[in-house]
Amino acid sequence: MSDVTTTDHIDMTREGYEKLKAELVELRSEGRQEIARLLEEARGFGDLNENAEYHSAKEAQGKLETRIQWLEYQLGKARIVEPEDIDPSRAGLGTTVTLLDLDGGNSLSYTIVGSEESDPAANRISASSPVGQALIGKTVGEELSVEVPKGTRKFRITGISILPPG
Repeated sequence: MSDVTTTDHIDMTREGYEKLKAELVELRSEGRQEIARLLEEARGFGDLNENAEYHSAKEAQGKLETRIQWLEYQLGKARIVEPEDIDPSRAGLGTTVTLLDLDGGNSLSYTIVGSEESDPAANRISASSPVGQALIGKTVGEELSVEVPKGTRKFRITGISILPPG
């Protein structure tokens, strides 16, 4: 018996779902057309066994098809968390959480999103990241400690709001 837990869905915001869907449409159309053009051009260079352009185009085709399959899987398993389904009193997917860094005194704000939507530079953190996991289910006023690469950080939640529709 395996102790690996599997889920039959992948939680994501509506915005994240639409972004992945748009990428899939683009890759299926323009992406595949571009690969076909590169392959046709490379065939014109002669012997395919020693044709670096052809091998490069085939490699790009493999990467494109892998990404398409991965996006299809993600979208097929997607469970969209709509704003009306979110409890605004608790941190969770689709909420923006404002924190007070108890060590440095800085105020930080993170939006909790699905793993495919994360963008740390834009303060969009994955619900499965260490900080995201520590925040899930917490309420305003709660304090938490989080193990991060630079050590343990302590925070107090000072606000929770629902991610506005994208």
